[in-house]
Amino acid sequence: MTDRIQLGLTDVSASAAAPASVVNEELLVTGMTCAHCVASVREELSEIDGVEAVSVDLVAGGTSHVTVHSATPLDDDALTAAIEEAGYTRVSA
Repeated sequence: MTDRIQLGLTDVSASAAAPASVVNEELLVTGMTCAHCVASVREELSEIDGVEAVSVDLVAGGTSHVTVHSATPLDDDALTAAIEEAGYTRVSA
């Protein structure tokens, strides 16, 4: 198994080129172990009004990183509720 290392680096040129209307919500989720888990979380989050895309960096058995892309800010409670509806736990950074 390969351990993941988050360096926290940001490509400044890519950030500057991104449209100002794009909002990326970074979420930490525990309990996910497989592709089915990822699909469940994506499905629940995608049902929230305004969500355009969901990407997941799965860390099986650890804390996975979920990014929710939208054009406008999303309700934090709705994001947490969707993750819990899928059967997983959102954790604070």
